[in-house]
Amino acid sequence: MISDESTLARLMAAAQRGDRPAYNVLLSEAGMWLERYFSRRVPPHQIDDLVQDVLLALHSKRSTYDPARPFLPWLAAIARYRWIDHLRKVYRHEADELGDNDASVDSEEDVVEARVSLERLFVHLPQKQAEVIELVKIEGNSIREASEKTGQSESLVKVNIHRGLKKLSALIEKAE
Repeated sequence: MISDESTLARLMAAAQRGDRPAYNVLLSEAGMWLERYFSRRVPPHQIDDLVQDVLLALHSKRSTYDPARPFLPWLAAIARYRWIDHLRKVYRHEADELGDNDASVDSEEDVVEARVSLERLFVHLPQKQAEVIELVKIEGNSIREASEKTGQSESLVKVNIHRGLKKLSALIEKAE
């Protein structure tokens, strides 16, 4: 384990210059640091998703890192924002569950209409992305179960879900 500030900062600077091995080591070390960071903040079953989310954010925001500044506070800021977003989502979901007792029952027609709309959207995704979104987000399977059913690694399942949802979001925004 080499997760000291100066080493991580050097790895990030090297990664920004295109050094792939340095970037791989950085992601591995950052992942371990993030697991420790989140282990004190969320239940164990939520850690992997949060770590993956932050690593994706690190990847997309890597150009904003200033090598003249410390790396860990930069990473911690990303982690903190993702953690807050996660808490909002969890609390919103719990609030929605409280209101379910008053909800009207969906008609068969609404369910069929929603399914047809989903199928139209899924046509625009690669088959592997649509498949894992269906398994995890619609049917409620875990990442591990989706991995076993599709033969994709758990990491690839998460990446495919992220990319697929991002593309679906862009399609919906474009349609509006």
